[in-house]
Amino acid sequence: MSDQTNTALVQKLYAAFAKGDVQTILDHCTDDIEWIMEGPEIVPFTGKRRGTAQVLQFFQALGTTQTNQKLTTETYVAQGDHVATLGRYAGVVTATGKAFDGPVAHFFTFRDGKVSRFVDVGDTADVAAAYTATAAAAR
Repeated sequence: MSDQTNTALVQKLYAAFAKGDVQTILDHCTDDIEWIMEGPEIVPFTGKRRGTAQVLQFFQALGTTQTNQKLTTETYVAQGDHVATLGRYAGVVTATGKAFDGPVAHFFTFRDGKVSRFVDVGDTADVAAAYTATAAAAR
């Protein structure tokens, strides 16, 4: 697929995320997708996942532990089967009421017109701090 086609698909996936339309995102992933977001265990959506069922768990963790989520993308870079984006992700941790807002970079790899690999890199320290108040409050 072309750079423009892949970039347009990423934009479609971001629009689906903004509407809470997880099914559209899953429909555009390969069955064996690799979904990666490194980070501390206190953040419930970090880790390595494989397959659409585990990607759904990622979105369930986001949706059940955060409110006021906002993803903005400022830069798209496409080359062959790869698209990279730079932007910001913000939200509020439901259990603590603590907000976070930090830079993110997303890396998409495509196979046969679908996302086969997604890597999310961001400021997990800020996000973890927003979740950590939950652990501290439980003590």
